[in-house]
Amino acid sequence: MTENTSNPYNINGQHFNPDMYLEKMLKECTLKQIMDNEAEIIRDTQTLHSDMQTLVYENYNKFISATDTIRKMKNDFKKMEDSMESLSSNMDSITSFSEQISSTLQGTRQQITRLSSVHTLLKKLQFLFKLPAKLKDKMNNGNYSQAVQDYIHAQRVLNQYGNMPSFQGIQKDCEEIVEELKVKLRTQFQSRDATTKSLAESVDLLLQLKEPPESLCAEFLSNAENRLTEQLKQLKDMCENDVIEFVDMGSSGFMSDLCLIVASYKDMFVNRIPLDDTEFSDDFDSKAIVKLDTFVLNNMKNYFDLIGKRVEDVGDTAILVRALDRFYRRLHAVNTLCNETDFSTTATEIVINAGRKQCRSHLHSLKQHLTEALAKVRQTLAAKVSQDGDTGLAELQASLVMPTIEKVKGVLQDLLVFLQPELMFSGKSHFLQCFCVDEVREGLVIGFLHHLTATASGFCSGSDVPKFPPTLLLLLSKMCIEFKESSVHYLLTTTDDLFNIQRHASLANFVTSESEICNNFQTAAQNLLNHYVRLQGLSVSQMLRKSVETRDWLHTIEPRTVRAVMKRVVEDVTAIELQVSALYDDSDGQIDRSSDSSRRTHSVSVSRHQYRSNWSSYTPSHLDSSLVTNIHKLFSERIEIFSSVQFNKASILTGIIKISLKTFLECVRLRTFSKYGLQQIQVDTHYLQLYLWRFVSDENLVHFLLDEILGSAVHRCLEPVLMEPSVVDIICERG
Repeated sequence: MTENTSNPYNINGQHFNPDMYLEKMLKECTLKQIMDNEAEIIRDTQTLHSDMQTLVYENYNKFISATDTIRKMKNDFKKMEDSMESLSSNMDSITSFSEQISSTLQGTRQQITRLSSVHTLLKKLQFLFKLPAKLKDKMNNGNYSQAVQDYIHAQRVLNQYGNMPSFQGIQKDCEEIVEELKVKLRTQFQSRDATTKSLAESVDLLLQLKEPPESLCAEFLSNAENRLTEQLKQLKDMCENDVIEFVDMGSSGFMSDLCLIVASYKDMFVNRIPLDDTEFSDDFDSKAIVKLDTFVLNNMKNYFDLIGKRVEDVGDTAILVRALDRFYRRLHAVNTLCNETDFSTTATEIVINAGRKQCRSHLHSLKQHLTEALAKVRQTLAAKVSQDGDTGLAELQASLVMPTIEKVKGVLQDLLVFLQPELMFSGKSHFLQCFCVDEVREGLVIGFLHHLTATASGFCSGSDVPKFPPTLLLLLSKMCIEFKESSVHYLLTTTDDLFNIQRHASLANFVTSESEICNNFQTAAQNLLNHYVRLQGLSVSQMLRKSVETRDWLHTIEPRTVRAVMKRVVEDVTAIELQVSALYDDSDGQIDRSSDSSRRTHSVSVSRHQYRSNWSSYTPSHLDSSLVTNIHKLFSERIEIFSSVQFNKASILTGIIKISLKTFLECVRLRTFSKYGLQQIQVDTHYLQLYLWRFVSDENLVHFLLDEILGSAVHRCLEPVLMEPSVVDIICERG
């Protein structure tokens, strides 16, 4: 360190030699280094000049500030010296006056003290003598508080000197006036116009007058009970008003008064600092709190009942939710009224009940919408029942499904206002579990889907002669299938997403699975379709049965044409096919068939061959119909007439035709035929064979049943002689 300071080449040292430094720089550094070093030295020099200038300015400002401070201190000390001189002269004057007064009053000091005490006593006596009149005046003027204070102020003196005759009259008058004052204060308890604040003041004054606290508690709560009952009665009369106005009136009226009553009660009886002469028992606080809790619980129960009934019948969900939020917030703010009960739980239940009522109201509207939609569809079907074609069945089916789904979506959107994040109760887990899961999903959506299946299934019960077009069953079955395949999943998924069912559902919640609902719709659709097939089959069967039962088959003439009823059967089945094809296709059942002339010719040739193989090879002499029938049955499968049909056109029409032909067969078995009667049955069955094959999935079934009918006719014929097949063909083609 010493070497650095004594080094002549150190530019910051004391022994710095500029000539030697310059000579060294010229020898060791390049021109560029020398110029850079020069520039650096110039910058350092400028920086040092700037720093020195700044220090000079700062020190100059500090010097000026110090000069001003010293000048101000000099002026202040001068004023202080003047004040001290004035104070010293005043003290000397006071001392002089005090010495003069002491010397003057030295002889009469004791007399003055005695007179002063007598004057004070006389003033007290004067106050006592005037006390009854003052108490009376202040009581008449309603200044009860000041009257009580005056009496308490004089009470100790009266108790001390009450045995003296001159004070006994004053004490008696004061006691009578105080008793009258107590009566007036208690009278305010029964006054309906008395405010809670005035009642609290009255109780406070009575306590100061040594009234028993237990009786005052009871009287205070009794009067408060009457006031709150009156307010609840007024609130009940406002049930027809707007629900928000109703809730606001309850909060600002009943709830505010109840809070004020509880606060006043606690201040007067529970949290009150007892006076020395006020008698409070050791367990008074606990008894007072029990009385208060009972009082609060009874009145809050009545208030909750009134609120619960009012919010049950509100049409506008948004207004209802606003009213519930105000009610809940107000109640949450005063939840500390009662030590034993959490009113927020009861308030949450009221909100849940209101939500449940709203869900049931919406469920009722959905049911009503479904009823109206079904009535409209029935009217449309009844108006078009005589028309041909599908009568717009696809459009009618869509009019049942789509508006219903949109209606459900609208209801869900309406109920979403219960979950707005700014609502205080929307964050309660108990509310979310009950409302979202139990009420919206299970009560509303699942309940409506159950109602939908029950309503649809209800058309399957009743007599065989329905009061509605059978086509309605076909529509409803297709509607159930569409719900099962897509609509149920869409509605449940939408509900679960909107109301976050997966998050809110707990073990305590019963959640119906989608598969269960789909199975219900599948069952309903199957029952509806089976019932439709049964009704349509019975309708066609009725024509066939009447045609068989009303004809005299023993005296019929030789057949020349097909009976009209057979043509009607074919026409009805064709009309049914048009209806069914509008809703159900052949994707799962019927093989592809063409209705051109070549396919029809093939069918005719097949049917001819079958009839010939079964019956035409037998002559009248050895035609044993029973044997032929039994042999034929051995090689045929058993046919289920009323089995469940599949959801395709071929299966539906096959079921109808099976019922119709089975009825035809049973009717033939109950009749007796002549030769021409048998031949008429032969012509009729052949005609049906020509046209019914294209409606079924397995035409062998039609062949078998028609062979059964013809075989039964042969069996029941007195002279079983069949017509030539060529003649039968000619008659059927001529039609």
